[in-house]
Amino acid sequence: MDISPSKITKEVIQECVGKANPTILDIGCNRGGHSLWFLEMFESPNIFCFEPDPRAIRRFKNGVGQRSNIHLFEMALSDRIGEITFYQSGGQRNEKVAKIMPEGWDLSGSIRKPKDHLLVDPLVTFDQTITVKTTTLDAWCAEHGIETIDFIWMDVQGAELDVFRGGNNMLSKTRFIYTEYSNRELYEGQATLRLLLKHLKNFQALVRYPEDILLKNQRFE
Repeated sequence: MDISPSKITKEVIQECVGKANPTILDIGCNRGGHSLWFLEMFESPNIFCFEPDPRAIRRFKNGVGQRSNIHLFEMALSDRIGEITFYQSGGQRNEKVAKIMPEGWDLSGSIRKPKDHLLVDPLVTFDQTITVKTTTLDAWCAEHGIETIDFIWMDVQGAELDVFRGGNNMLSKTRFIYTEYSNRELYEGQATLRLLLKHLKNFQALVRYPEDILLKNQRFE
């Protein structure tokens, strides 16, 4: 599949989802910028956000605030229920970033230990680990009565397959997935795009971007 040089647009997402009140999961939501973007796209979306880094959580609460249709869960999604080590990213790339993220760069943290990320982006450090709560997609949906997911937006820094392994049931009931990927092992054990697609057997690739891919569940027509 050819790689699109452009970024995904509102129009593409709206055309895929095709309804005013979708159920959207923003997994690895950081400060909530994409969740606010979804509010612009849809009349009455129900958006569930997942973020384990306390620094990003503080920025989320400051930027998004209290909204009836955005729900924040301060945890990671993976293939297990309980607690897990989270590798916090840090460092400062420039003065502008330092003003936005005074506690350090918080966009690259992961439940996977950094590997080639240290070479690709040496200005981003990983000097701190914390323990965070984790659950699986299947367990969380069962607990909260979610029967169908219209759209998953996922940015979990190398832990994509962990999330998928914990959601075998609910992925069959998910219409669209938009996820980051890398064919380089930026984090230890990170699955390549080929391995991710092998796990998502019922999903068809609609658009491949340089570091992201839009997938459609063929069970929904």
